[in-house]
Amino acid sequence: MASLHFELVSPEKLLFSGEVEQVDVPGAEGDFGVLANHAPMVATLRPGILTVHGADGERKIVVLGGFAEVSAQGLIVLADLAESVEAIDRTVISARISELESRIEKTEAGSALDKLITRLDHFKTVDRHLTGTAMH
Repeated sequence: MASLHFELVSPEKLLFSGEVEQVDVPGAEGDFGVLANHAPMVATLRPGILTVHGADGERKIVVLGGFAEVSAQGLIVLADLAESVEAIDRTVISARISELESRIEKTEAGSALDKLITRLDHFKTVDRHLTGTAMH
C-alpha cells in the first residue's frame, strides 16, 4: 500500500510526523479517511477520535477541534487539543460537557442553541469512546 505523509500539530507541540497508510479523521461534516493521493481538501474537525493506521498498527488520538488539510504533500491536522487515548485527561472532557450543558440551559431557542447541542453531542461521543471501544 502506498504511504501518506501525515503531521499532527497542536498549539503545544508536534505530536506526530511520518509516513502512514491511512488516517481516519473526525470531520465536522462527517468522518473521512485519507489515503495516499487523496484529492486536495480542507476540513474543520469536530471533537472525536482520529485513527492513524501505520506499519506498526493502529493509533487512536482524541482531537477536540481544529482543521485538516490534504494536499499533494500529504495530510496536516492542526488540532486545538490532541492527546493519545491513553493519555487524555477525562476531567477535561467532563468539564467541557458540564460547561456546555450549563450554557445550553441559558440559551434561547435558535441556531446558537442548535450549535451548542451539536458540540455537546460531539463531546459526549468522545466520552463514550473513552469509556468504550477506544480503550480496548
